[in-house]
Amino acid sequence: MREQAVRTFLIGYAVVIVPAFIAVLLTDRFELHSAVNWHHTAPLDLLFKYGTHLGDGWVPTILALLLLWTNWRAFLMVGASVALSAIVAQLLKHGVFPDMDRPSLFLDQMPGVHLVTGVEMHHHNSFPSGHTTAAYSMCLAYAVLIAQRVPAVLLAFLAAGLGLSRVYLSQHFTEDVVAGASIGTLTAYLVYRWLYFSPFASRNWLDRSPFRRQNQ
Repeated sequence: MREQAVRTFLIGYAVVIVPAFIAVLLTDRFELHSAVNWHHTAPLDLLFKYGTHLGDGWVPTILALLLLWTNWRAFLMVGASVALSAIVAQLLKHGVFPDMDRPSLFLDQMPGVHLVTGVEMHHHNSFPSGHTTAAYSMCLAYAVLIAQRVPAVLLAFLAAGLGLSRVYLSQHFTEDVVAGASIGTLTAYLVYRWLYFSPFASRNWLDRSPFRRQNQ
């Protein structure tokens, strides 16, 4: 069931990200951003304004730490996926693409773009999207742990929604989200292979909780 859940999540990733990638290749970045951004409603403003914070680094960090009550494998599945993908994203942001600016600096080229009231706009280090990276790595990691197809589908769409929120809020361009989704998904998948299929995966302590072991 776990392998089926992972495949289901990857299909969900592909269904959303492949068309987005094609759109990035074929469309001017400002036209694409305006096209994605054009439809706004008050409920969506509220949903994305607050929902986007599920991709903040502290959310997956807390969730990973809570998994220590389950076992080390679960903790590492989420913690290593999010941490390693974040390192890759930040290295790209600040080391490889430090001059990539965010949509807020190009509003004169995108007339009519709606900004959500109360959202602090960021201006630099746009590529890739760190929130989207965290969302996809966290959601795939949980798809691995839950090991059921229906939750995997829901998690794939949750990750996609968090990625969409970054464009909706004009914090990122579509290519930033596509890159972040790919980094997060690939990193979590590699961690999954490491924790469940490599020689390391057979270590007995991975299936123990550090807290329960201390209480025995």
